[in-house]
Amino acid sequence: MKNVLIAGATGYLGRYLIQEAKKQNYWVSALARKANKLDDLKDFIDEICEAEITKPKPLNRICDNIDAVISSIGITRQKDGLTYMDVDYQANINLLKEAKKSGVKKFIYVSVLNGEKLRNLKICDAKEMFVEELRASGLDYCIIRPNGFFSDMADFFEMAKKGRIYLFGKGVLRTNPIHGKDLATVCVDAINGGDKELLVGGPETLTHQEIALSAFDVLGSKPKISYIPEWMRVSVLKLLKMFTGSKTYGPIEFFMTVMAIDMVAPEYGKYTLKEHFAKLIEEQNDISK
Repeated sequence: MKNVLIAGATGYLGRYLIQEAKKQNYWVSALARKANKLDDLKDFIDEICEAEITKPKPLNRICDNIDAVISSIGITRQKDGLTYMDVDYQANINLLKEAKKSGVKKFIYVSVLNGEKLRNLKICDAKEMFVEELRASGLDYCIIRPNGFFSDMADFFEMAKKGRIYLFGKGVLRTNPIHGKDLATVCVDAINGGDKELLVGGPETLTHQEIALSAFDVLGSKPKISYIPEWMRVSVLKLLKMFTGSKTYGPIEFFMTVMAIDMVAPEYGKYTLKEHFAKLIEEQNDISK
């Protein structure tokens, strides 16, 4: 397989997927709502397809001459009035139909770790509905189930900058988030791999308290951690569900749920969270100059 279409190209993972696919000598087509958001990656892209993926018509023939599709399409913070069903499910369905019509050989979909166990969450239910359609599509496929991205750990870092980190329970729950570069390698390698489903996390499994201490350490500040009891987490979720719409409630529900359980996947990669926090400081210092 030589030609790959990256869908969700402007997202955190999508940008790394583009670079990794080109590194592995694929001809790269990038699908994005706004092409100018990929200006800094033009050297890695052979073709940019500008289209609104939630609408089937603009996608017509977008998969012609494409051997493999990698989709990381999904929303974590709802916007433009779109729902999880509009994007995580229907937009991927639209792309899958085009892939089948054009004879694409393989469809790789980036879902979420434990998504099949968390279908009570709207975001996970939408993703799992698409997973079911992909499995039944007749196409060769691979479902990638990553743990949280390093970008998701920014909340720890931002709290540490403000002087105090709040953790659920006693801070002993574990997770192993993964850097976008490492995850992109897994996704692109899956094009010629035989796995139908891959669970993947970063190289370090840490407790939430260890993550918090790491953020304070990188900032060079004294650790201040407060622990939120389970009853308070449940109460906050109930109140939010009663008094906010899905646009506000959905992302918070997902975050507060996955942060209250162990989220551990097979360890992979080389980039550490502490290195990521240090990089955030460098970037912020560069901006302030």
